[in-house]
Amino acid sequence: MSLWIHWWNAIWLLRPACSRTRSFMWFATAVAGLTVRTEMLGVTSVVRALKLHARFYDRLLDHFHSDAIQPDTFAALWARIVLRLFPHPLRVNGRLVLVGDGIKAAKRGKKMPAVKLLHQQSECNKPEYIMGHSLQAVSILMHAAKSVFAVPLAMRIHEGLVWSNRDRCTLLDKMLTLLGIVDIGQAFYFVADAYYASGKIINGLLDQNNHLVTRVKSNAVAYAPHVQHGPKKRGRPRIYAEKISLKSLFKDKQARQDAPSPVYGENNVTLQYRTCDLLWRPAARIVRFVAVIHPTRGRCLLMCTDTTLTTLEIIRLYGLRFKIEHSFKQAVRVIGSLAYHFWMKKMKPLRRRNGNQYLHRESLDYRNAVKRKINAYHLFIQAGIVSQGLVQYLAAVFPQLVWDSFGSWLRTIRPGIPPSELVVATALRQRLPHFLLDTAENNSFAKFIIDRQDSDKLDLFRLAE
Repeated sequence: MSLWIHWWNAIWLLRPACSRTRSFMWFATAVAGLTVRTEMLGVTSVVRALKLHARFYDRLLDHFHSDAIQPDTFAALWARIVLRLFPHPLRVNGRLVLVGDGIKAAKRGKKMPAVKLLHQQSECNKPEYIMGHSLQAVSILMHAAKSVFAVPLAMRIHEGLVWSNRDRCTLLDKMLTLLGIVDIGQAFYFVADAYYASGKIINGLLDQNNHLVTRVKSNAVAYAPHVQHGPKKRGRPRIYAEKISLKSLFKDKQARQDAPSPVYGENNVTLQYRTCDLLWRPAARIVRFVAVIHPTRGRCLLMCTDTTLTTLEIIRLYGLRFKIEHSFKQAVRVIGSLAYHFWMKKMKPLRRRNGNQYLHRESLDYRNAVKRKINAYHLFIQAGIVSQGLVQYLAAVFPQLVWDSFGSWLRTIRPGIPPSELVVATALRQRLPHFLLDTAENNSFAKFIIDRQDSDKLDLFRLAE
């Protein structure tokens, strides 16, 4: 069976999220264009990649700005479909594993809502400050051969706009909202970096029977639980006893244990660790702290709200957090999920080094126009998420078919490692002309594309004949 047939059967599961079949067809067209294009130039590159007639450029723009598809509804359905498509989700103690993180996308448009001055905390050779969009994302970990994929579920712009001067929502609140939008429907561990080590995140997760695995800062402190001795005194019972600096857990060498590293991709590496269950004041409950000493990467303090989870599992789960960063790299460089260029004509131009845009004093029409533009950004991003998720699905479930359709050369093919997103996208690009020509009579999507192609630009398709 053709690689594109499997792609079509998978994306068809998203049909209930669209109010009309034509709306779904345009969304599938956008996803296909994002998958096979070779340049990151927004909607223009989608038109060129699929050889569409120039007049359909405006149709695609109208599709992204329409109300036919709601990104939040789409994200919830996509999360359920991911669990249906991938046969082997990563589970620990019967729970799924979700990973969350933030990403900054550089944007220089003076008429793009939510663009603001952002600070980048990175050790790479990146500028310290950029103008752009600040987003947060949630992915789910899936087994693929001997590897693991971070399959994206949802991504939203969470900074730059202030709708009300009474709004006190932080990025932590918005991450919890994003997890609610995804609505995975099963208990999970949420793995995130030290920014999300807060009582707000912990309480929000525990209220839904979920747990947090994260890293804590080296200057964090915890408390030993108070043990009552003697008769009970008047007043509220004491909760916290001795104050403990968490970095002091590294000092007692006799309390450390040695174990082979459970971190993904590490062999012949021995870790030293120490585990303590202590009260953490931001969470107002006992959590498990793990002090880890890596022979080359140094020291790290990990925390987990599930005190029944073993120490090595905590280390292994946090070691998989980098998978979402790898997923970001593929989304930016291969799929182009953040390569949108939608301008708002009536918007007040932004100044260089502009901060948040305050909209509570703007007119209702202006506010609605901003919401419409943000919705277009989110729908474009969701199309990129679906595109990336589908190529990961093909790589995990049909690896041999991908290699048979690759039609190019790769110096190193590692056994046990599924094809990358770049390999699958190349294979789909190679097989697209054959799919359109061979199935145009009985496949509605192939017919939809062919009817909208520019006949003067089909040299590649004539060669495929």
